[in-house]
Amino acid sequence: MERLLLVAVGGGIGSALRYAVSVVVARGLGSDFPYGTLLVNLVGSFFIGLVQELGAEALLLPDSTRLFITTGMLGGFTTYSTFSYETLRLLQAGAWPQAWINVVVTTAGGLGFCFLGIAVA
Repeated sequence: MERLLLVAVGGGIGSALRYAVSVVVARGLGSDFPYGTLLVNLVGSFFIGLVQELGAEALLLPDSTRLFITTGMLGGFTTYSTFSYETLRLLQAGAWPQAWINVVVTTAGGLGFCFLGIAVA
C-alpha cells in the first residue's frame, strides 16, 4: 500500500507540473505548436535516465525514492519518459529489432488509437 501511495502522490505532483509548464510555455511561445508537451517529454526523458541511473545502477537512491520520482512524478509529468528509457535499455541490450518495434508501434499505434478515439467520440 505504501508503494501505491508513493506513486499516487508523485503522479499528482507530476500532473500538476505538466499542466503548469504547458500553460507557461503556451503563454510565452504561443499555442500554434505543442511546445509545452515537447518540453515536458524531453525534460522527463532526461530525468528518468538520470534517476534510473542514480538509483538502479549507481545505487545512490533508495527504491522508494526512485519509484516516487519515476513511476509517480515522471509518470504523471510524461509517460514518454518511460518509453524513452525502456527503448534505450533495449538498444543497450542489443535488442535492436525490439527497440525499433517499440518505437514504431508506440508512435504509429498511439497516433492511430488517438484518431480512433476521436472518431468514436
